[in-house]
Order: sequence, then C-alpha cells, then structure tokens
Amino acid sequence: MKAGSVVRLILALLAAWFGAISLAFAQDYPSKPVRLIVPLPPGGISDNIARILAAKLGETARQPFVVENRSGANGVLGTELVMKAAPDGYTLLMGGSGPLAILPNLTRVPYDPLKDFVPIVHIGTWANLLVVHPSVPAASLKELIALAKAKPGALSYASQGNGSTGHIAGELFKQLAGLDIVHIPYKGAAPAAQDLLGGQVSMMFDTVMVSMPHVRAGKLRALAITSTKRSPAAPDVPTMAEAGLPGVEGGAWFGPVAPAGTPRPIVDWLNREARRIFSDPAQRDRLTAQGALLALGPPEAYAAHIGAELQRWGRVIRTAGIKGE
Repeated sequence: MKAGSVVRLILALLAAWFGAISLAFAQDYPSKPVRLIVPLPPGGISDNIARILAAKLGETARQPFVVENRSGANGVLGTELVMKAAPDGYTLLMGGSGPLAILPNLTRVPYDPLKDFVPIVHIGTWANLLVVHPSVPAASLKELIALAKAKPGALSYASQGNGSTGHIAGELFKQLAGLDIVHIPYKGAAPAAQDLLGGQVSMMFDTVMVSMPHVRAGKLRALAITSTKRSPAAPDVPTMAEAGLPGVEGGAWFGPVAPAGTPRPIVDWLNREARRIFSDPAQRDRLTAQGALLALGPPEAYAAHIGAELQRWGRVIRTAGIKGE
C-alpha cells in the first residue's frame, strides 16, 4: 500500500473513532445541569426567550437548564465566558446581533464570532418600526424623505445608544436615502422613547413591542418596518421596501450558540428541540405578537446569517464612521 493511501486510511479510522466517541457522548446528553448564559441584563428579549427555551428543554431532558445573566461590556463578558468553556454542551450562549455581529465591527473583542462558536439555531429577528412624532409633517416614508431632503440637518433621530440596532438602522436609512439627519444617542430605549414622545427628537427606529402601544394611542406615527414582510403585530405598517426604500432591513436577532468543538449530535439535538419548542403555536404566537419574525432553520442557516450580518453591518458602520464607546 502506498504511503498516501496509508495516511488516508489512518485519518479515516481516526475520524470514525472520534465520531463514535462524540456520538456515544451525545447519547447521554444532558446528564447534568446545563448553563445558558445571557450576556445582557434580565428583562430584555434575549433573557425572555432564553428562559422559555431553558424551561422547555429542562422538561424534555429532565435535567435543569439554568439561565445565568452575565452582562458587562455590552455583552462581551458573557460571550467570552462561553467561548472559553469546555465544548461539551453544558455551557451555551444566547447569542445575538449585538455581541456576534455589531460589536466585532465597533471595537476589538476577545473572540471570533465565526470561529469560536458553533451556531445552534436562529430563533428569530425583532424588526424595528420607524416611528415619528405627530408634529413631524410626514404621513408616509416618501414624505419623510422629501422633508429631510428639503431641510438638511433639521430632523433628528433618537437611538438606544451608540452602536445599537436602532442607531445602525438609522444610519443605513440615511445612507440609502441620501439624508442629513442628526443622530441623538441615549443610554437605553426608555429615555430615547420618552424624548420622542415629548417631541424633543423627530423619529426613532424602535421595536414593535415598545412602539405599537404608542402608535395605537396616537402618540406616535408608524411609517414603515425594517422586515422583509409585514409583522402580524403591526399588519397595517408597510415594510421599508413597500414604502419605497428597499434595503433597510433587519433588527435585533437571537439564537443559542455553543463553544467551537461541541459535538455535532449535541448541536443537532438542541437545534431539533429548539425548533420544536418555538414552533408550538403558544410560543410562536406569543413571540410574533411581540414583533418577532421566526427563523428556526438548521445550524448551517444560522451560521450563514451570522456571517452575512457581520459583513452587512460592518459596511454600514465603516461608512458612517461609527466608533465603539
């Protein structure tokens, strides 16, 4: 037998051996409590879906799935913790657009979103509504664009903070429409929304869940949503493309990931169970009512999504000259 053939045979045997070990290991999974790290404070969307997922996985596996909020550095601390964990399926991360797609384009982070994690499942994306204060004389997106072009620098938009999804959506809007609108960053969604309601700023890209109650009350006017299709939570609001400006899409998205090297059978089990949990009508309807567009595809689709988002938001951030704080 030639040397090359011997090497290939040895490699094939080693691959089969490691595969058998991984499969045997995965068949016993989970045999002890699993940590699901949320790298953001309690009470947000990522925390909410993490607790739904953990509770339902725990019922199925008959082992506790424990949610731990490890916030800090805009999500970097919790994300790094999971990156350094053993790749055995017992420490998972509720990944999201902030730590995995936006922050790596804003500042140096101690992990590689594509190399240091194995995507499990993209649960969904929470698109933003473009809402304006009623004092703004624009009843449609086209009217708003015309107004902004007629009065450069006169309009302003609030965001939840520098580098937030609302900030980057606003910059993408400005870039594609060719507008001069002043960005006013706040420390969180609540103070930004408060100033918008008070008329101190002209507009904002904010979640459906936060914005729609104010729209229904007549305190804000919704002009468009940054999703590929209309949201069941705001069925009368056109998409940005329908309103005349294609390309302004996206929002905050979330889905669990595991440390690189986690056995594929474990990833497949988690993917299958998560898709089952969030496909249940009770959970599905609950999240879509909050403005979510559920994805629930295979791990490969989530990996492709993360890579595409890294590139897309990187272009917006570089063009706008956004810097991390």
